[in-house]
Amino acid sequence: MALIEVIKYNGNTTEFVWKFPSEDLKLGAQLIVNHSQCAFFIKNGVICDEFNEGRYTLKSANIPLLNKLVNLPFGDKSSFAAEVWYVNMVTKLDNKWGTVKPINLEDPLYGIVIPVRAFGQYGFKIVEPKNFLHTIVGTLKTFSAQKIVEYFNGKVQSSISTVLGKAIVQNKISLLQIAAFQDELSEICRKSFNEEFIKYGIELVNFYFMSINIPEDDTSFIKLKEAKELAMKVKTVGKDIYQMERSFDVMEKAAENEGSAGSMINAGLGLGAGLSLGNAMGNQFSQTGNNLNTNPSTPPPIPNQKKYFFVVNGVRSKPFLISDLPKLISEGIIKQDTLAWTEGLQDWVRTIEIEEIKSLFSQTPPPIPK
Repeated sequence: MALIEVIKYNGNTTEFVWKFPSEDLKLGAQLIVNHSQCAFFIKNGVICDEFNEGRYTLKSANIPLLNKLVNLPFGDKSSFAAEVWYVNMVTKLDNKWGTVKPINLEDPLYGIVIPVRAFGQYGFKIVEPKNFLHTIVGTLKTFSAQKIVEYFNGKVQSSISTVLGKAIVQNKISLLQIAAFQDELSEICRKSFNEEFIKYGIELVNFYFMSINIPEDDTSFIKLKEAKELAMKVKTVGKDIYQMERSFDVMEKAAENEGSAGSMINAGLGLGAGLSLGNAMGNQFSQTGNNLNTNPSTPPPIPNQKKYFFVVNGVRSKPFLISDLPKLISEGIIKQDTLAWTEGLQDWVRTIEIEEIKSLFSQTPPPIPK
């Protein structure tokens, strides 16, 4: 067999590892390593010398580790046996990924679990070729980009649910808004998945979501949209007015029922609604009047009156006087177990434990049962 004069690999974008077909080499042969390549001399399964981009004339001096292992002979035409492996270090960008089955993600704002499908692509390159040969290639003569994609697509499939779910919870991203955060989520996933890639000498240079799909007709998605609409309505009109509107809806539906119960509710609907609306509007006009009233002749409130604070819907209320409380109790805003505080108390206590308020509960009728 003729001794090899030139050792080279032209390379392509589909094979990332290629073994030179002959092991009968000679000193004085030309080793050519093209741009974005790396070449290794291997003997008995041991990786010896490494060559980066350039043209080399093989001499015992420039392959010292192999020379030490096999005691290369002297002379320009001396032959020796060794394997030459090339590693392709180009960046491969067009690697597609996608969820085989929908992944279940919980919306962090509304607590509803939605089935989601995601698709995209990623790019990678070999940055530590020696590590890559050790950990993945083994004894294969070639190793294609497709084999890398097949392996790491499985990693993406198994981890995307965890990484994506954690990201939307930490950043409080609703699934209804997730499409607007695809770039941010892509970078979070890239950093997370790259920790796995780098173990094998591969760098994940980018990771993209091309689409994140939620089925419009899915019942859980419909519930999620309804929950958002409800939250927006309460935020816009205020909780008290929303509850009053709900009360009107319930009364109107009950009044539509046939029979004596419906007739009785019909008879009382106008009166009850009028009184409730009157109270609500009265409160609004009262507040507006207080804001507009700048007449210095209006007498100020009686000084040193004790003020009471309450926790309503998790929020501390404004200060109230004792004269304000009967109305708040009758409307069900303040109850016996509502937390309250006033001067002289070290901490919040239940309203019923404050002596001057306790007696007010026996003076006001209980709320109308539902």
